[in-house]
Amino acid sequence: MKILINERYRLDYKIGQGGFGSVYSGTDLQSGDEVAIKLRDPRITPYDVEDEALAYGALSRGVGIPRLRWSGRETSGDCYALVQDVLGPSLEDLFKYCGGRFSLKTVLLIADQALSRLQYIQSNGIVHRDIKPDNLLMGVGKQGNLLYIIDFGLAELYEEFQGLEDREGLPFLGTDRYASLNSHNGRQQSWRDDLESLGYSLVYFARGSLPWQGLNGAAGDERHQLIKEKKMSTSVEELCEGLPNEFATYINYVRSLGFDEKPDYVYLRRLFRRLFRSKGFKYDNVFDWTEKRFKEVRGELDQPKSARRRRPTKAPRPNQGVRHSSRLLDIAKRRRRPQ
Repeated sequence: MKILINERYRLDYKIGQGGFGSVYSGTDLQSGDEVAIKLRDPRITPYDVEDEALAYGALSRGVGIPRLRWSGRETSGDCYALVQDVLGPSLEDLFKYCGGRFSLKTVLLIADQALSRLQYIQSNGIVHRDIKPDNLLMGVGKQGNLLYIIDFGLAELYEEFQGLEDREGLPFLGTDRYASLNSHNGRQQSWRDDLESLGYSLVYFARGSLPWQGLNGAAGDERHQLIKEKKMSTSVEELCEGLPNEFATYINYVRSLGFDEKPDYVYLRRLFRRLFRSKGFKYDNVFDWTEKRFKEVRGELDQPKSARRRRPTKAPRPNQGVRHSSRLLDIAKRRRRPQ
């Protein structure tokens, strides 16, 4: 039986499952476009599901923000749906495809775009509160080199921070591996915390891991506590060991920001751009995965026809959320949600 959302969007198959609902690949029956459909049960979701749609609406004119085609409750009232454009693989998918580490050039290209996205998001009074590689996606087609930020399910909308207290004793929100120290300590999150989470993501990309990964024998609350303790006891120098000094400078800067202090995005972008130029890199949008895929295709073309791997005529199903690309999906492996 066909299931329609808003009598227009057909659910085709499930491509993801999270703590707050399910994600389906679907079809816009009017245009024929492939879409991503998030379904959430408002009775069990621990936050106002409509806030995510409000966040997308506030950011609708921004670069690197997926277009929200429709959102609302189904007539039965059993679910709340968000219908979005389909995007490419997540940086976590591409990180694994590239062997579990990115080159410095690729990390700096990511940093430059991600800082621009966060500046725009935060200039519209929104704190994301779950910045991580899984929520950073590349586009498709002509937008294939464009970085997107997705999943505003935990986002908080503020007009201004003036008069808003830096509260303590709040429940943890985010993903353990990338959450800020303030989040671990139950403090109100603000601009600085999204930037700190981005910093951990960049270090993860450049080093291949973070010091608080791989804590054996722990699960649930115990694991959360161990990650918190390890993160708090790890010095910035140890965290950024083997990386250019700019990474430690970045982490120290964002951790030093006050609760309602607006970050200096020009300073942060300039910090990494100077490093980029000092290494002789070019802003050519050639990422590690682009180069790897090119070499693979070139290698296949160099083989005799009889020895070439038979390629699928139709792209396989996406593996999570809106992570789909006709060119890169076949290289994105099924990922495990980081802790």
